[in-house]
Amino acid sequence: MAITQRWTVTALSAQDSPPTPLQSACGPMDVKFQIKMDNSQSPKPNVKAAAGKALVYVIEDQQFKGVKQVTVRVGLDGSWVGATRGYSYLSFPVEPGEHHLCVDIMPGVLSLGRPVSLFGLTAEEGDVYYFRARTTGGPPSAMERNGLDSTISIDLDLLNSDEGKLLLTYSSLSLSSTTLAKTKGNK
Repeated sequence: MAITQRWTVTALSAQDSPPTPLQSACGPMDVKFQIKMDNSQSPKPNVKAAAGKALVYVIEDQQFKGVKQVTVRVGLDGSWVGATRGYSYLSFPVEPGEHHLCVDIMPGVLSLGRPVSLFGLTAEEGDVYYFRARTTGGPPSAMERNGLDSTISIDLDLLNSDEGKLLLTYSSLSLSSTTLAKTKGNK
């Protein structure tokens, strides 16, 4: 089993400081994703990693109660690898060794609470890793008083292979492409 570590996000202000876990794991903050769902491909339960690689699945488990589905960006070692929306997943190969994973709630959704979660992973050749990106919270509606407040948070948890495979059966494949977010100088 690989060694794993969970980080708490902290800010450093010194210019010569080493990269924070957030910088080591996530991608540039101005990147947004457009997402299409592919329901035609059902996940294969006994998927193996390619030779010389490990395979990582990130499965979004949306418990956020809102008007629309939440988009979650997935980062690896300082670059975005894709995004999910609602009950969907993506997968990607990784080299064996130490990696830094990031999931965050794409800007534009309520961002009170904890909108980012990080995970340190030491991947081993041939292994398959399943992560759940669970979004929780959201504003209660007039129709549904569910006790949730108006904050939204995200957690990234390593799952055992049985639970990961089960969650995949309820999820769509997320196909995502990047766009740059519009800023005041970039309209």
